[in-house]
Amino acid sequence: MAKGGWQEFSRPESLQRQAPPAAAAARSRAGQRVRVQRTKAGKGGKLVTAITGLEIPESEAQALLKQLKASAGTGGTLKQGVIELQGDQVTLALTALESAGFRPKQAGG
Repeated sequence: MAKGGWQEFSRPESLQRQAPPAAAAARSRAGQRVRVQRTKAGKGGKLVTAITGLEIPESEAQALLKQLKASAGTGGTLKQGVIELQGDQVTLALTALESAGFRPKQAGG
């Protein structure tokens, strides 16, 4: 051992990080906090329905967006994990998310 032999990370296994348990990483759809709200903020005065709190892979979010757009008959987008639908589609989004296995709540007024 070299001079000053104390070493905080002396064993190779102490350098490896522990992976989080699989149950905590992947929450069930019913356990997620999904919020549906109307907003005009930053949209040029146009009304948009925003769906936040989805903890699903992007491919599943794209499929859900496609389903919501088809049932509402409007446009929409997926931006940074938030689904945005054009217009006031809160009731339609709530029923579609419930049928997909989520427990959504209406946020805002």
